[in-house]
Amino acid sequence: MHVPDGFLDGPTSVGTAAIAAVGIGVALWRSRGSLDDRSAPMAGMAAVFVFAAQMLNFPVGAGTSGHLLGGALAAVLVGPWTATLCITVVLVVQALLFADGGITALGTNVTLMAVVGVWAGWAVFRAVLLLLPRRTGSVPVAAAIAAFVSVPVAALAFVGLYAVGGQAAIPLDALATAMLSWHALIGIGEAVITFLVVASITAARPDLVVGAAGRRPADLTRATPKVAA
Repeated sequence: MHVPDGFLDGPTSVGTAAIAAVGIGVALWRSRGSLDDRSAPMAGMAAVFVFAAQMLNFPVGAGTSGHLLGGALAAVLVGPWTATLCITVVLVVQALLFADGGITALGTNVTLMAVVGVWAGWAVFRAVLLLLPRRTGSVPVAAAIAAFVSVPVAALAFVGLYAVGGQAAIPLDALATAMLSWHALIGIGEAVITFLVVASITAARPDLVVGAAGRRPADLTRATPKVAA
């Protein structure tokens, strides 16, 4: 998913950089004061986990690669505004220190993964939660569905950008087929990982998970049969 330098033309890269700048600015403003002694460690953990997951790239053909995004996971754990900042920091470090994604394409990568990936995941997560019981056990399920959907959505956004301003010697249909088919499979892996991570944290400390706010644990006393004296 990391777009390299020269893959998109100048106007498209400038446009996505502007979108990324606006997204980061709004995220900074909306998340001000929300990071405290309890939420800051969770944000750091989310950023580290996403960083490690994104470093594992899988070639998918047509000059592109795929990897886990982590946007939906971060959004569920720390909220979409802080998640946007977490993913942005990860992408900046990867571009500057590991040459993973181009410098001139940094705005594009932030737009695709820190904006589209995070907010597509958060929107699906909130929509699915409306259909599930108001308990913490519903959170991992909704998070997994959100993670699965967010990956091909981000890939589709990239295909759209390439259709507008792509300048690599790769046919659009070949790029679209490679990106969408492989990222649908990657979405399955991301859904499984997201479910396991969110389930483990909500089981131990649901109060630390933003997506679990307002949810109650399962009432085990109702499920436990009474033993006659």
